[in-house]
Amino acid sequence: MTAKILVTGGAGFIGSEIVKQLSAHDEYEIRVLDALTKQIHGNNPEKSYLFQSIKDCCDFIRGDVRDFTTVQKALEGVDVVLHLAAETGTGQSMYMINQYNEVNVMGLSNIFQALSLKGESNTIRKVILSSSRSVYGEGEYQCPNCGVVYPRGRKTKDMMQGDFTMHCDKCNTALTLMPTTEDSKTTPNSLYAFTKLSQEMMIQTMCPAMDIDYTIFRFQNVYGAGQSLKNPYTGILSIFSSLLLDNKDINIFEDGKESRDFIHVKDVASAVIKSINTAASNGEIINLGSGIGTSVIEIAETLKRIYGSTSNLNVTGDFRIGDIAHNVADTQKARKLLDFTPSISLQEGLTEFCEWVLGQETDNSRYEQSLTEMEDNARDFAQIG
Repeated sequence: MTAKILVTGGAGFIGSEIVKQLSAHDEYEIRVLDALTKQIHGNNPEKSYLFQSIKDCCDFIRGDVRDFTTVQKALEGVDVVLHLAAETGTGQSMYMINQYNEVNVMGLSNIFQALSLKGESNTIRKVILSSSRSVYGEGEYQCPNCGVVYPRGRKTKDMMQGDFTMHCDKCNTALTLMPTTEDSKTTPNSLYAFTKLSQEMMIQTMCPAMDIDYTIFRFQNVYGAGQSLKNPYTGILSIFSSLLLDNKDINIFEDGKESRDFIHVKDVASAVIKSINTAASNGEIINLGSGIGTSVIEIAETLKRIYGSTSNLNVTGDFRIGDIAHNVADTQKARKLLDFTPSISLQEGLTEFCEWVLGQETDNSRYEQSLTEMEDNARDFAQIG
């Protein structure tokens, strides 16, 4: 029996990979709703790599999740909603507050409003949400004095003085990072993270009330071919690649030791698709990551080596408001419920990514602009912090 799947944000980086993998399954009929925003798709969005990769394997609707009429149209006859449409990026969210709330919170609200008007004619049986590890804030740490703690984050004034260490909020002792489980306390420290947690809570409230199953995925740092090379607000791999290929020096934020849990987009898409018909995932929040932390300086050095670049890697102490120090996911739940283990190693994935980048047009012109915005807003927060 064929199931009709709506993928909101299906022309985006993660969404397009999900659509491509869905199209390999005969039992799925795919519809995509995407606004084809300039920040992701450039000035000629219908010619972008991402859109071109999915345009022939889905029923495509160009529209905004903030447009209620468009959302109603997109939901017609749909069985499963994969909701990925969102504004992303922690730093940018701290000053584009209304934009992030309107797209991320009100966009999902439109979906539930449309479903509520359908009443008994509603065909949706499951909603799958792409959330983010950012909802954990700084995540889980071990304090030698206080035990397991969830620090609120680092102080702007401390970071401006070059102190990027995570300290205990109670005793100010240096902390040891722990893998973050789905049961860890959520302490979002950026507007983006707040909107993702709001989405989760809306799903957890509205789906049971409407007798709809759901699965919430908290993605770690997703990377791979198709990542925007022109959006300076998300993705250090893209930013670094553009600069390395021009042999320009790279500004390594903080002390370079901040770490992230990288997972390949193909692995993410595979897990999301598997959850569609896996009853064990219903009503669950699931981390999707590798379970391995990799420092930013390690990433920069690896990319430099693969590209053969002569760029200098300069650890400058710059930082963005809302960025976390470290993150590593506990992935036991994904293994247990979905039998999921990442199939692509970081070295293999980065090599593939670099090969793809070499065939694309890169542009770092907006990178300097993003740094200026970052510095201006850091000063504003320092004055009120």
